[in-house]
Amino acid sequence: MTAFSVLDLVPVREGGTLEDAFAAATSLARAAEAADCKRFWVAEHHAMDGIAGGATAVVLAHLGNATATIRIGSGGIMLPNHTPFQIAEQFGTLAALFPGRVDLGLGRAPGAGPELQRALRKDRHRAAEMFPQDVVELRALLTGEPEPAIRATPGYGADVELWMLGSSLFGASLAARLGLPYAFASHFAPDHLDGALALYRRDFQPSAACRRPHVMVAMNLFAADTSEEAEYLASSQLQAFVRLRTGQPGKLPPPIANYRDTLPPRAGAMLEHIGQASAIGTPAEAARQVRAFIARTGADEVIFAGPTFDPALRERALARTMAVLADEAPLS
Repeated sequence: MTAFSVLDLVPVREGGTLEDAFAAATSLARAAEAADCKRFWVAEHHAMDGIAGGATAVVLAHLGNATATIRIGSGGIMLPNHTPFQIAEQFGTLAALFPGRVDLGLGRAPGAGPELQRALRKDRHRAAEMFPQDVVELRALLTGEPEPAIRATPGYGADVELWMLGSSLFGASLAARLGLPYAFASHFAPDHLDGALALYRRDFQPSAACRRPHVMVAMNLFAADTSEEAEYLASSQLQAFVRLRTGQPGKLPPPIANYRDTLPPRAGAMLEHIGQASAIGTPAEAARQVRAFIARTGADEVIFAGPTFDPALRERALARTMAVLADEAPLS
């Protein structure tokens, strides 16, 4: 049966505060748990006014205390920004606090430009080159296989579910080689989706943690009473994406009616392209789009992104779409 989860960037709205953003993330995590979602992931970003999830492990600790059963995790931790030992300690701590509930998704991108790397005292080129080795080292620190030269406490022997994240063939290849479950960022980078999933499944080598290929795909989800209202809700994220791609990132803006009609052709085409992994419409329409995407990808899991300016409307969209998906016959 296909599992459904939620990805949150802890967005900061125009006119809103960090406190508002964290309160909204907490409420969304509880809504996801109530809707029977499997996981709630937070993504690491830095030096961005509109995203508050930079201290990812700290945010996850708060969300773990605010929920009871849903898995919490990173979607992902950008490992080149850290040392494997630090991440083993952080997620080992989370695993001890919330047994059986912690995921650690790993990504290779730094999450910001060279200024961030200087602030972190990192050589971004070397850090990216070391990524495969760092993943292996981190896994050893958590599992003890092979036995590391030094044990992380907390960390060593921790029950942490390790994932590889990606939007290219590189991550798919590494996930296959290491026998890790694989999550593809199709909600904003769909270009290599089909090729990456085919490569991952073809080259997958079973591991103690993952006996067969296991795929998660990301989708944007916006649902409302009408298709027009859902498109209206989606316009906040669409604006944010256009601003990011044109070098003008900021806080999440309020929605605009008929936003796509205001765009020049090039920007409109860009949004159409990234919208390949989007479900926008009534809950029934959105559920059909989700099912069609599962049929295309053969995904074992789907994780829903898609911030709305009014956080309550995202919770409502999630609950209503999940209810429709639960009523439909499960995919095997």
